[in-house]
Amino acid sequence: MLKRQAYLERIKPFIDKDIVKIITGIRRSGKSTLMAQVRDVLIERGVSEKEIITINFEDLRYRSKTLESLHEEILNQYSDSRLYLMFDEIQELESWEELVNSLRVTIDSDIYLTGSNSKLLSGELATLLAGRYIEIRIYPFSFKEVIALSGIDKPLEIERIFRDYIRFGGFPFIHRNQLDVNSALDYLEDLYNSIVLKDIVHRYSLRDIELFEKIMGYLMENMGNTFSSINLIKFLKQDRRSVSNETIYNYIAYSEDAMLMNRVGREDIKGKELLKFQEKLYLTDHGFREQMFGANQSDINRVLENIVFIELLRRGYKVRVGEVGDREIDFIAVKSDSKEYFQVAYILANASLVDREFKVYREISDNFPKYVLSMDQNDFSQDGIIHRNILDWLLE
Repeated sequence: MLKRQAYLERIKPFIDKDIVKIITGIRRSGKSTLMAQVRDVLIERGVSEKEIITINFEDLRYRSKTLESLHEEILNQYSDSRLYLMFDEIQELESWEELVNSLRVTIDSDIYLTGSNSKLLSGELATLLAGRYIEIRIYPFSFKEVIALSGIDKPLEIERIFRDYIRFGGFPFIHRNQLDVNSALDYLEDLYNSIVLKDIVHRYSLRDIELFEKIMGYLMENMGNTFSSINLIKFLKQDRRSVSNETIYNYIAYSEDAMLMNRVGREDIKGKELLKFQEKLYLTDHGFREQMFGANQSDINRVLENIVFIELLRRGYKVRVGEVGDREIDFIAVKSDSKEYFQVAYILANASLVDREFKVYREISDNFPKYVLSMDQNDFSQDGIIHRNILDWLLE
């Protein structure tokens, strides 16, 4: 089993601290596995297995219990020593916030949660805990993790694995089991349907499932493009379907809550202001797009852009799209007081393409690092602008 060390290192400083650790992420991204690895860390530190209580709320035995009965069941296992409480897919339990907060203040406990809905942190929990929680957002496997799992270090084999990664994304099950093409696509289809049905259709009581799926298909096909509700409305009219702006933005919000999609705002670099209604959408895992359209290789530019965007999130950056006059910079990545700029391209095949990707940076006067990432092996760095091979950058 691949140890997800980067996430563990983020959790370790908070072990045995009076702060609830909340591991969030899209379904099947490895939250339960990570929590099991945290459990292993606790045992290595001398915690007895009897002091660790793990409950998966996708198990109907627990969801059918009342808060009071669960509370009493846990209290009955408490003596003088600290209990380590690990609650998996906690959003499946109604009013779970009350249970967590009561246990936190009633007994000596160290609490870990996982959940597949971003609204975990926007409701009553935030009010009840008042800053006493930390979110650790996890994602499907990075390319670096896929290579680590494979144990391969030969350049040609790494390139072959990357071609598969472009098509099928990073969900752990695919790579742990080395699924073939058809099996990988079947798994992605079943997972996508599960997310849509469990985390969106049922949760938000959607009636027109066909309309929702058409909108999701349009957004996936156009990932990385500037989003326009007008264009989407025109697209739906071709099928004689009508939809309001409110419904479109509600559906986008639902997909964000289910951690299926990520909305990215735009920043005017020179004017230093955020621009409204010029957002982009990226998938948490680009494999869904291959499953739906089979076009990741032919649309490799936007898939590479999606891969770089999610990798920046993995590395802890806050990300926006940049705008300089009438030119666009793919990503502005900010962490603490540092900032980095990124342009993403497939191949810099000629001088005009090189000039296009590098020229926009000449409009920016600050001294923060500026990168152009592509699949080229030749180094086109110039004028202080750094060119990197995408695979090298992903494997840093």
